[in-house]
Amino acid sequence: MGGPAVFPADTLVAGGRGLPALDADRRKVLRAFQKTAGIKFKSLELLNTSFMHRSVSNESGHKFNNERLEFLGDAVLGAVAATLLYRGLGQKPEGELAKIKSVVVSEDTLSGIARVLQIDTVLLLGRGEELTGGRTKKGILADALEALIGALYLDSGYQAAFSFVSRCISPEIGRVLDRNYRQDYKSVLQELSQRLFRVYPVYRMIKRSGPEHERLFWMEVTVNGRAYGPGMGRNKKSAEQEAAKTAWEKLKDEE
Repeated sequence: MGGPAVFPADTLVAGGRGLPALDADRRKVLRAFQKTAGIKFKSLELLNTSFMHRSVSNESGHKFNNERLEFLGDAVLGAVAATLLYRGLGQKPEGELAKIKSVVVSEDTLSGIARVLQIDTVLLLGRGEELTGGRTKKGILADALEALIGALYLDSGYQAAFSFVSRCISPEIGRVLDRNYRQDYKSVLQELSQRLFRVYPVYRMIKRSGPEHERLFWMEVTVNGRAYGPGMGRNKKSAEQEAAKTAWEKLKDEE
């Protein structure tokens, strides 16, 4: 696959200026990825940057990684998702659009899209992250997809990014609508809890671990005196969603 590139500065320039050349093997991998994803980059160096996890820069002593691209891509993703929902679901109020959007751009959804695009096969990870299963971690996959979106925006402009994101998330919007938002497990658990027991779920943090930039949370939810979980996530909200999913599925089975 070719080794990770070394970046001399913590500066990202559209068009890939200032980024080092890639070897032939890595270029071949990236060209194959473009065919799979249905996109075309002017700068393969910029595309390569979107797949560089911070563990590579941490281990090499360089500061450069895909986090700045992830920041940019998150904003582009949010804008495209909001536009699609506004245009396509004009009859729904703001609250429902926000609810659908939260599911469509969630870590679970984005990591699933990343796997379909085979982003897991082109990630650049540090040795430690590789050995601990980094290629299968939802957070890393979701972040890499957002970084890819940011890189495409810089490389080819907003319209190219809009087309790519639209192609990726439009089916997800349809799935969320078909499931009546069931992927928002906290909301559906609250509705189920109210209907069955006339009580609200109560969430409690069990523990947290890891450094601040890669912290993990474990949350437990109690419904009618019974605890479910724990759910794990990179923040409290995602951990709560995992715990809520466990509780909702068990209660639905029992019902």
